[in-house]
Amino acid sequence: MSEAALEEVSVLSSIYCGDGEFELLHQSADGVTVQITSSVLGGGGVTLLFHLPPSYPLCPPDVSVSSTALSRTQCQSIRRHLLHQAASLPPEAMVHQLMESLQSFDVSEALPGSESKVKPDQDQDQDQDLWVSVLSLDHIRSRNRYVSLLERWSKQLQLSGRLILGRNILVLLQGNKANIKEFCCLLKTVKVDVDSSGRKCKEKLMKVLIETPSPAAAQSSLQGFVVGECSSLSQLRAAFEEVHLGEVYRDIQPSLRD
Repeated sequence: MSEAALEEVSVLSSIYCGDGEFELLHQSADGVTVQITSSVLGGGGVTLLFHLPPSYPLCPPDVSVSSTALSRTQCQSIRRHLLHQAASLPPEAMVHQLMESLQSFDVSEALPGSESKVKPDQDQDQDQDLWVSVLSLDHIRSRNRYVSLLERWSKQLQLSGRLILGRNILVLLQGNKANIKEFCCLLKTVKVDVDSSGRKCKEKLMKVLIETPSPAAAQSSLQGFVVGECSSLSQLRAAFEEVHLGEVYRDIQPSLRD
């Protein structure tokens, strides 16, 4: 465990010192997991598990949320909020900041009784299936920062895929549909690149070229998050065919630059 993580665990144990508020659950070469139980959002107790990987804080923590007072959907809403916040923070100790961010979280989606409508079972099943999405990016000027963020988000959201650089800059994602949408949300709301003047900017011109259930053959072909380059459409087509997504390529081809 990094020195930064050790120091933060010590600080957190001092801040959340009430009965049952803080617990160090696991510590090994794989990182450290801490549990914080707090009454937030005006509701009942919420338990949050933060897993700090060995590379923390260069890599943000993974988060899980549970509560006897909130529904599963509401807990997922809190988790998405925390993951979004973690992705937008600088690479430094952040768990306490994430806990504090809950105080200003939009309670309309998190308080008991505030859910507008339970999703049909069919929609819930779709969210658990693997989906494939292809995103088109306008430019990547600050390559190291941009690529680092995409890799962090894909790991954080348990997505696999490809970043394909060239005349067409494409992000190919496979995973849970809700997590893919969260990835797109991060692209639109976090400053990932720099503009022509060198100022940090968001990816406002990102386009979703396709979003479709993942073919069975592709599900085992896409592993991890790989960065590659394709200088021609023939190379791009071959890259899609390599992971059994030739049909997806044919669907998006009319949107590509020659």
